[in-house]
Amino acid sequence: QVQLVESGGGLVQPGGSLRLSCAASGIILSIDNMGWYRQAPGMQRELVAIITGGGNTNYADSVKGRFTISKDYAKITVDLQMNKLKPEDTAVYYCNKYTYDWRSFASWGQGTQVTVSS
Repeated sequence: QVQLVESGGGLVQPGGSLRLSCAASGIILSIDNMGWYRQAPGMQRELVAIITGGGNTNYADSVKGRFTISKDYAKITVDLQMNKLKPEDTAVYYCNKYTYDWRSFASWGQGTQVTVSS
């Protein structure tokens, strides 16, 4: 049974930083590909960043150079460091496994709200 709990969101001014964390159980960090996703009001959920079991990373163009995905084997978390935040980064952020058909996933955590505003 996979359980994912996101935390670390909040209100931040443009240009600020936040670090999101996803506490994961029922996954194997060294094998499972993991992703961070976000959904803004009225918008479809979108993929933000992925990290493979082997540690390779990939990012959406909109966050490349500003966000960094990583994983902590000791804490069993998948983290997202977000720098130089922009108002358009405002969304609920979720973590989940990553596969090519992630849009069909039925199970998502509660997410964590990130609001970028002055």
